[in-house]
Amino acid sequence: MSEHAGLNRHAPRHWHQNFTGENSWTMFKVISEFVEGYEVMNRVGPCVSIFGSARTKPDHKYYQLATEIGQLLVREGYGVITGGGPGIMEAGNRGAHLEKGASIGLNIDLPFETSSNPYVDLDKNIDFRYFFVRKVMFVKYAQAFVCCPGGFGTMDELFEVLTLIQTRKINKVPVILVGTEYWSGLRDWIFETMSEKEATISPQDMDLIPIVDTADAVLEIIRDFYDRQGHTLSPNFKL
Repeated sequence: MSEHAGLNRHAPRHWHQNFTGENSWTMFKVISEFVEGYEVMNRVGPCVSIFGSARTKPDHKYYQLATEIGQLLVREGYGVITGGGPGIMEAGNRGAHLEKGASIGLNIDLPFETSSNPYVDLDKNIDFRYFFVRKVMFVKYAQAFVCCPGGFGTMDELFEVLTLIQTRKINKVPVILVGTEYWSGLRDWIFETMSEKEATISPQDMDLIPIVDTADAVLEIIRDFYDRQGHTLSPNFKL
């Protein structure tokens, strides 16, 4: 029997060899990233993940707002998780660092994120090769998500979290959009087109994405969710 029996006979022979070999080694690389991530993150207490653009400069209002959010979260007893890069991520880590709180960076090699920012704790600085492993760490250990203005990566992270909550793959937690000027057009489209016109989401799904403009408002939503509704702080994914 051919060594490639059962595989697609119309695919090039070299495709089978390269593809199956790569998959075998990839499995071990993925496992090692999960192990390292769990070992580091299991030592960290309650955290909030902050998403946002790597291109935002320190003099921008959203950088300054993300720094303030990071500070208030630490004062409230949370650590801050970011992608470890520049821009909004740096701002969130900077706020945590200024208040001497847990400042976690989940780094990945990208064109606009060549290295971790200087405000990430050295013992909480984790490098990832695979986006999906990194996303698990963002979600599993976060008690809330703060989404500042960002690009495709931020949208990817936002909608993945919303999907996981909507499908009950993770516990419902606060997802907070920061910046009315930036997010209101998207939220209007979600309501008018997805919810009202096409009914591709439920009307109550709109409650998952409040928009605020201040650090105090971010903290108020998180406090209300945990204090008034009696939810507990614990890792999120059931993995």
